[in-house]
Parts: sequence; C-alpha cells; structure tokens
Amino acid sequence: VQLQASGGGLVQAGGSLRLSCAASRRTSSNNGMAWFRQAPGKEREFVATISWSGFSTYYADSVKGRFTISRDNAKNTVYLQMNGLKPEDTAVYFCAVARAATAAIQREEYKYWGQGTLVTVSS
Repeated sequence: VQLQASGGGLVQAGGSLRLSCAASRRTSSNNGMAWFRQAPGKEREFVATISWSGFSTYYADSVKGRFTISRDNAKNTVYLQMNGLKPEDTAVYFCAVARAATAAIQREEYKYWGQGTLVTVSS
C-alpha cells in the first residue's frame, strides 16, 4: 500500500488548507485512517482520526473546532480541512492507515504511513 499526501504549502495565520491522502488500493476502505504531524525537533503527534465508515472521528484538543477530517472510500482518499491556521500548526503532516476499522489515536495502531506534506503557517 502506498499513501500519497498532498495539499501542503505556505499560508498566513488565519488561513486555510485542505490536505488529501490517496491510498494506492482498496486496503484503506476497511480501515480507520488518521493524520499525524511532526514539527521540527518534536515527536510525531496525533491530529485527527476517522473510522472506516466515517461515522466516528476524534481530534487532538489543539485542533478541535478548526480542523475537519473526512474520507471518500470510493476514491480511497482521506482529507483534512484546516481552518484558522496558527503558526504552531507548522509541521510535516502524515496520513496513516490503521490496523483496524475503528478510529485510533495511538501511533502503534497504524500500519501504513504516507511520506508527509509540509504545512508552514506564517505569523
């Protein structure tokens, strides 16, 4: 399985970006998916997750109310709509496919990872 993340870029504080992550085959349609991020000098952290059905979603407190995760199983794609971006959101964002169908917060629950897309938010 290959995951191709896209949509990152440079944006001013308060702006919006939409990240996309396309899986190479239908593995992701029966699995939970998520976005994590890693800022320079910091560990990779959980951002948002969604179950295979799309009915369950969870967010890190730092992004709740600003970010929205969604998926299109027909396109094997997961999205992350990011609004109200802040400089502290600057990081490389990674998508991941879970081992199970449920949404999951822990990194250990994920078996496939994308290559990451850089989001830079200027103040």
